[in-house]
Parts: sequence; C-alpha cells; structure tokens
Amino acid sequence: MMARPEPKSITFTIDGLEVEAPENAMLVDAAKLGDIEIPVFCYEPKLGNPVGACRMCLVEIEGIPKLQTGCSTPVKDGMVVHTQSERVRTAQQAVVEFLLINHPLDCPVCDKGGECPLQDITFGWGAGSSRFIEPKRHFVKPLELSPLIAIDRERCILCYRCVRFSQEIAEDYQLVLLERGAHSYVSTFDAHPYVAPFSGNIIELCPVGALTSRPYRFRARPWDIEGAGSVCTFCPSQCNVTLTVRDERVLRVLARDHAEVDDGWLCDKGRFAYQSIHVDERITEPLVRDGGELRAVPWERALQEAASALARARGKVAALAGGQSTNEEAFLLARLMREGLGSERIDTLAGVAPAKQHQLARPDLQAKVSDLEFADTVLVLGSEPVDDMPIVDLRIRKGVRRRRVKLALATSRPSSLDRNARLALRYSPGCEGAFLRALALALAGEDCQTPAQAAGAEGEQVRQLAELLRSGGSDVVILYGERMLAQGSAVEGLLRLASMLELSGRDGAGMLAVPAAGANGRGLLEAGFAPGYGPGLQPRPTASDQIDLTAAQLGAHAMAGGLSSGELSAVYLLHADPLESALPRAQWSHALAQASTVIAHASFLTEGVRDHATVVFPAQSYAEKEGTLVHPDGRLQRLRPAIGKQGQTRAEWSVICELAKRCGLDLGVLTGPMASKQLFEAVPFYAALTLEEIGGRGVRWQERDAAAGFPEPPPLEAEEPPAALPSPNGALRLGSFRSIWAATEVRVSPALQFLHPTQRVEMAPADAERLGLAHGETVRVSANDSSVTATVTLRDSTPAGSVFLEEGLGAHSANALAGAMVEVRKA
Repeated sequence: MMARPEPKSITFTIDGLEVEAPENAMLVDAAKLGDIEIPVFCYEPKLGNPVGACRMCLVEIEGIPKLQTGCSTPVKDGMVVHTQSERVRTAQQAVVEFLLINHPLDCPVCDKGGECPLQDITFGWGAGSSRFIEPKRHFVKPLELSPLIAIDRERCILCYRCVRFSQEIAEDYQLVLLERGAHSYVSTFDAHPYVAPFSGNIIELCPVGALTSRPYRFRARPWDIEGAGSVCTFCPSQCNVTLTVRDERVLRVLARDHAEVDDGWLCDKGRFAYQSIHVDERITEPLVRDGGELRAVPWERALQEAASALARARGKVAALAGGQSTNEEAFLLARLMREGLGSERIDTLAGVAPAKQHQLARPDLQAKVSDLEFADTVLVLGSEPVDDMPIVDLRIRKGVRRRRVKLALATSRPSSLDRNARLALRYSPGCEGAFLRALALALAGEDCQTPAQAAGAEGEQVRQLAELLRSGGSDVVILYGERMLAQGSAVEGLLRLASMLELSGRDGAGMLAVPAAGANGRGLLEAGFAPGYGPGLQPRPTASDQIDLTAAQLGAHAMAGGLSSGELSAVYLLHADPLESALPRAQWSHALAQASTVIAHASFLTEGVRDHATVVFPAQSYAEKEGTLVHPDGRLQRLRPAIGKQGQTRAEWSVICELAKRCGLDLGVLTGPMASKQLFEAVPFYAALTLEEIGGRGVRWQERDAAAGFPEPPPLEAEEPPAALPSPNGALRLGSFRSIWAATEVRVSPALQFLHPTQRVEMAPADAERLGLAHGETVRVSANDSSVTATVTLRDSTPAGSVFLEEGLGAHSANALAGAMVEVRKA
C-alpha cells in the first residue's frame, strides 16, 4: 500500500520567477503555480505516469545539457528552469511543424475547432508557417470507432491518451496502436467496435478532433454554447458534470473534475443519456386518466384531481420516492403525507428497513470515495461496482494499479474486478448474513467451516479472506451493497466486522454503502423520507391511528399488501415505479391495480405509470432541477438548473406545495432555496448549512461541527439468524443484478438504445451441460407459478448451482419470479 502522500513544498525558479510547489510535482503542473504555461499534448495527470510522447513540453534546465520534457521531470528544490529561451522556442516550433505535417487543416469543419489544444498551441508556440509541400497522409474518414464515437485518423497526432485510458484506466484493453511510423493509427483488435462502460472518456481526452462524439457531431460550435455545472443523478456515483447548452437544449455532457467524487471520469450512461431530456417520449404536460386512457389536461385540472383524491384518501394514502428525487422534494412530500394527510406510510424503493441503514450511517464508520484509492485493503461485499456505482470501479482499479491496494471480493455473482483482486470468493445468492457470520468466526480464529458451508462458500477461502483483512494493514475500507441489509443478520455481521477491524473513527478507513434506492438513496433517508424516521434520522412518533404500527408495517412491502387489501386507497409515486424496481413485481402489480388513486411524478410512461396512474405530473430532469443531493459518503451536493423548464413541466417541490395547500396545509415554501433552508433547519447534523457553503464542490456533513448532532442509533434488535439454504433438489438458486444499461434513460436515448439489455440468465457451464443447454439458447426460468424468458449466457466463474437474472427489464425482470429456487428449461 502507498500511503496518502504528505505534501512537502520546495522552491524553484522558472523564467526568473521563484515559485513554491509540492516536491516531486511534474514541472508542467508546478509551472502553473507561477502562472506559466508549458504546452502539452500527451500529458494528462489522470492517466498516471507520463510517457513524454509528444515532446511539446521541452524546457531548458540549468545544469542539464539537453532539453528535458516538462511532463516527466519532477521539480526539485533550487531547480532553475527556462521555458522562453531560443533553444526551447526552436524545439517547440519544430514539434508543432512536425505534428502539422500530416494533420489536415480542416478547422472550419472540425468539431474541435474553437476549443482545440492543437489550434491554441499552434497559434501560441508554432512558427506560423510550414516548409512541408508534399502530399499529406490520408485515411478513410470518418469511421465509427463505436456507435458513440467517430474517429478521424488523419487528425490523430499519436499522443497515446486514448490508448492509455483503455489500457491503464478502464483496463478494457480494446484500443491499440497498429502499424509503425507514419502509418501508425489507433484501432481495436480486428476493427471490433469499441464498446465499454467508460468509452466516452476518450472523446474528452483527445487533444485534437480525431475522436468526436457522434451524438454531438456538427451540433454546435464553441461560440454557440454555454457551460453549466451540475450533478448527474443517473446512479449513486453522483458525478460532477458540465452541461453544454444551446437554445435551452443539452447537447453534450462533460466531466467536471472532483477528486473526492468522480476523479474526472464519467460512465457512458452519464455522458450520453442526456438525450433522454429531449426525446419525444418524455412527458412534458400533466396527464389525467379519462375513459381508461391518460390524456393531456391543463395544470389546474390535474392539480384539482390529485388534491381531491388525496383529501378523500386522508389517512389511507402511501408514498414511494425514487433515487432521482432531491432532498427537498422528499422532505416536502414527507411533510405533506404526515402533516397534511395523516399518514406515516412513506418509503423508498430500497426494500431495506431504515433502522438497519441508521446503524451503519454513523459518522465514525463512514469512508470517503478517495479512501478506496489509498487504503491498505478494500473489501467489496455484495456489489458489482461497474453496474451499481460505475466510477467507483475505476477508483478501485486505480488504487490496485498505482497504490498497491490489496483488493478482496466477496460476492455471489462473478465480478469484473475478479482479476484485480488478491482474493475473490463466492457465496450463494441471499446468504450475506451467513457469510459475514463465517467471516467473523474466521477473524476470531474459530472454526468457520459449518457457517461457511451454510452460506455456500468454501471455508478455506473464508479463512484466507480473514487472514488478508488481519494482515493487510490497518486502513480497511468495506464497500457493500445496501440491498444485502435485507438479509437476516447482515447488519449485525457488518457491525461486528467493523468492530473487529477497529474501523470506527479511523481516518482513511471505514464503510461505504452503495444505496439500494438509487442515486440519492442516502439523501432520502436523511431528509426523513423513511417509515418511523423524521428528518435527520430522528425517531418519529407515529400518528394516533398508527401508534401500534412498526416501521416494517409502514414500509414498502407492507404498502403493497395494504393497497391490495383496501386498507390503503391511494399511493403517491415520486420518481418511482415499483414495477421497474427490485420490489416483488406481482405483488405491486396487483396493489397498483387495486388502488383507487395513483399519483405519479414521472418523465416517462413506464409500465406502472402507464397502466395504473390516475394523475401524472411531468417530472423535471436533473438539468432543470434546483436542490440538493447526498452522496453515499455523506457529501451534500447541489443541483442547479442548466436549461429552462421543458414543455409545461413545473418543479416537483412547487407541485407538492400546491397540493399541500389545496389539502389544507401551507408548507411555507415559495422558492427552491426556501425548501433547502427548511430542510437544513430540520436536520440536526445539517445545522447552519447554507447553499453557498455547499457551492460547486459540495461539503461532507461528517466533517462539520454539526456532525455531533447525529442521533445515536437505538440498540440493534436481534435479527433473524441466517436461513438455511433450501435443498436444491435439482433446482438452481436465483440471484439478481441490475446492469448499468437497464434504465429507462438508456432505453429512450437514441445513442444508447443498442446497449439496453434483454433478459439473460447467467449460469455455470457445468449446470448448462447437465441441463442440456447451450450459450445463446432461449430458455424459460420458472419459480412456483411465475416464469420469464431469457437467453443463456455461460460464465466460467459463475458458481455451480446458482443462476442470475437482470432486474429493470419489465415483464421479464428477475422480480417477476416468486421464490429463491428456479428451474431452467428450454423454451
């Protein structure tokens, strides 16, 4: 492990100016501290060690006879550097002239024109003329490097940035340089399309117009556009982004570097799914069900219909919120439900009891995203980062590659990080609680064979994992999927693990949850949108007619039963469709059908909204929203509107306030910042927080003095012991996962539609051979009286006896099956 570096300053001289800089910083970066620019093409700190390929950064250093590359020369105390000498100027002009020998002068039609480093450097450091009169090199252009990226090989200056990203950052190893000398070009093996979760980053890395975004190609010039900072809400990574806007339309998404959040990278969903903001399928006006059909109506009618229905259902209404809801929206909806409608029935799509989340949300246990890079050991438990929180996948790879972090994986499904791990072990789906019990015994030096077998894991591997955690260093970070908390004794196991590893209060160590509820899952909990909890995780005194109901009886699972039985008559869906989630599909389908009123804030007519909603309010996209979110590590971040409201959309907080007013409750909110102020005052550990303090970089509430206001979790109730694994009896154990691409915004975005998955069943080759199935064959996967159609996908590392199905795919999603054991037969 390489510890987080302690900054040490030195002084050096550059162009006669004394500059103070961190010791061993590269000269290119140190020069900026003296407001001196050294031109570069190949250098990009995010890509790791410099390669000095372009030679554009040559400088003169006293005491060294030859010119040195500024990108690969660390500064030392007393160093004297010259960037404006005749030798340096001549060398830089020669490099520019050499690069332009084969580069086409097509700036007027190049997408990079106006924001191109080659243009800038040619004007600033070039000679202004060329001696080259021979024909230039030509390639067929442009070509589709992938459905998302166009490549113009004539413009390529062979800086290696894209290849290095593929090889060293994403580690997909798809991009290579082929041929030699003047014939070299970037390609993939056998010209296969470059399709990968992070491929779009090479567009932003390219210093010329060789790699361009196909969706953005020829859409705008730099002088036509504006940049607006915001936060992506498509997954819990909450990457900081800059939205390129022209005429109130988002045309492009760029990374906005934040070392504590995204490290300057974006996944392709975050980069290209902005198209979902402007597609024709998007709901941009209120809808009311009339004659069995949803029809567009004026706002006044929609508000009146919704308010009247809520008033009639007073005390018998429930609400679900999805992860794309802001803290303010959740806070105000909770107030409407509790104060205006007399109901405590609110929950998220997580399917996890908030008391369990409370136990693990303690400030002393929280790790930061950057800790994944500098820890001694990282344990990934019950999560696939590339699907659940993609940017974290890159941060873990970076830690292993550059800092020698020891990575261990304990998952039921094979992971893309398996080959990076010191140890990768499997357990049976749904057996996290039993596995943690076995691991605790192994850490204590006791026999863990029996509980390991109960979890479907190998006892020897559990012992090896315990030894790695014991001897791998004191700074341990546990990244766990929050969905595992639904399993018996998982919370108790995680707390015991944290205690045995002494993670509490240790800087650089701790636990980091991947929220089950979506992007703002943690924010919804802290804003008080949870059964039995008010703002700031304060225990909630229940209403008089619900005094005997526990949090479990108020939660999402109980809601479905209440709607089906008639105990509840209305449900409010805020950015939530339970049929698209991991909640039991059949149960919720029946519940929505039985509800007399279903009010939804939605951007698209997903199945539950299309078939069951009585009133639909058009939801804002994150590019239009104003409010705050909470990152999984506790960092509050701010959403700012980048474009005007599309169509007739209105801010969700304003719609909730209007409904509350019509139901007899004045929430006292007239603007978005007023809602934020109410929230900050209601949450003890947000005390004295302001939007200005959050700013553009966010603030971790655990690092503020007000963190002392975090309420102590109540004593942990005895959890059910891990259930014994059911006897297979020829059946297979079912696990589920949600692909990064299984999302509505991917399905409706033209550029990403080719990535939206169809159902596949992942299984071990041995199981497929036993059942007479082949890769790519269509099968029926059934459990009890339910079944789905899927395509067989064989994975060597899938544990025998288990199969895995995707969620979020409509009628053929994993949540359509009722039961832990399934049978797989040819269709």
